[in-house]
Amino acid sequence: MLDAITELGVTPGELTARRAGIAAWSAGRRMALLIAVGIGLHNFAEGLAIGQSAAKGDIALATLLVVGFGLHNATEGFGIVAPLAGGDDRPSWGFLVAMGIVGGGPTFVGAAVGHGFTSEPVSVAFLTLAAGSILYVVVQLLGVAAKAKRSDLLAAGLLLGLLAGFATDAVVTAAGV
Repeated sequence: MLDAITELGVTPGELTARRAGIAAWSAGRRMALLIAVGIGLHNFAEGLAIGQSAAKGDIALATLLVVGFGLHNATEGFGIVAPLAGGDDRPSWGFLVAMGIVGGGPTFVGAAVGHGFTSEPVSVAFLTLAAGSILYVVVQLLGVAAKAKRSDLLAAGLLLGLLAGFATDAVVTAAGV
């Protein structure tokens, strides 16, 4: 059996690593996956909001949500790849695409579910999951910033994030939503 595996160009160590799956990944890759899952849960709730707005016939709100979520989701990739920046394990394009699908794909699924099914208790439950998951991501990124000893960048990022949130709220309020 071992000779057949070796003839295929796979060493026993590689075979063990392949069987181990995610457990064999570097710490940075596992953290990137956890952050992508957290962002995906958050994005699922955003998709629910888009879908429910469209289902109610409020296309103006749905369009505003798509644009707003699209703008703030454009930076989520940085959060996913941040744990990979300090390591020697350079990710492949396939890994990056997979993390993009894990983080962004739930938006589309949430929009489809939200359009076909509306329930205030379910919506609150998913928004609670979204808030908890994004809080987890923020705490992990705070840890990365603390390890890098860049409190100046951390403070600037938090300030810019808060200002962007207030600006988004001002636009939504001005639009009459």
